[in-house]
Amino acid sequence: MSDYYDKTEDRKYTRVYKQTTPDILAAFDTFDNAVFATEGREIPLKYRELIALAVGITTQCVYCIDAHSQAAVKAGATETELAESAWVATAIRAGGGYAHGRLAFKLSGVHEH
Repeated sequence: MSDYYDKTEDRKYTRVYKQTTPDILAAFDTFDNAVFATEGREIPLKYRELIALAVGITTQCVYCIDAHSQAAVKAGATETELAESAWVATAIRAGGGYAHGRLAFKLSGVHEH
């Protein structure tokens, strides 16, 4: 998907949301601004941005990786914290593969003991 990513040009397509579903776009913006508010949340912004970065890496969303890596640094994250967030994402993806592998054994119908 990153082959299609164009930070400048892709923003132009927001007009489709503005033209077709402006109420939903406004609700999303309000929600997103509440989640990433600078103040008033129990989890500090830096950690929320690092969580968002790890999720973006896990889902392989280049837009999320771009936005949240920069926002995390702006909120005070270090390069080491970015690296550890990437490793957390990697561990979660690997753990998911391991767990779903067990599910494949279960669902396969092959029961060797």
